[in-house]
Amino acid sequence: MFLKIKDIPKVSWSSDRPLNLKPKISTFFFLCFGLILFGLGEGLLIVSASGASPWSVLAQGISLKSGFSVGLITFILSVSVLIFWIPLNQKLGIGTILNALIVAVMIDICIKFFPSPDNYFFQILLGFVAVIIVGLGGGIYLIANLGAGPRDGLMVGLQKKTNLPIAAVRATLEISVVCIGWYLGGTVGIGTLLFAFGIGPSVALGLFLVNRLFN
Repeated sequence: MFLKIKDIPKVSWSSDRPLNLKPKISTFFFLCFGLILFGLGEGLLIVSASGASPWSVLAQGISLKSGFSVGLITFILSVSVLIFWIPLNQKLGIGTILNALIVAVMIDICIKFFPSPDNYFFQILLGFVAVIIVGLGGGIYLIANLGAGPRDGLMVGLQKKTNLPIAAVRATLEISVVCIGWYLGGTVGIGTLLFAFGIGPSVALGLFLVNRLFN
């Protein structure tokens, strides 16, 4: 059962190590493909108008309290999360850098070219689909093993320390973050809750499907 997955699977195109500056073409392709899906899902969630992701809610809440911009707070949060990687023995890689670049570009593309649904039902439906896409993309690029993004690296590191299922670790992280963000004044919608509760199982599903397809 995919909800019980505890380890990132290894397939034929997985890199032997995160810090690999000359990966195989197939490894680099799947890294970028996974990140494109990841960014597409994040962008579609914003476009759905059903609520932002938990980390965006946290950034918004801190922004309201501090007076700094949401973008600056998001950057500070990313750096802060990377600091937590040190005791968790997580390694940076080209995937860590490409995560920030590709996801940002995909979010901008979604906002520019995808209109928000007028119907509330379709807003929720798009939010649900967006969470699934983020999870599938996350599973693909994590298996490439070229370095996780800040949040995913934190998830993987905590999973190794606790030996809990990946779905449970990610869900706990997202729910904790959104609760803090909401307490600080961040805006929470149905899409936010879908992301908080659905991203863990979605990432686990992505890992499961890629592992079954390539092994």
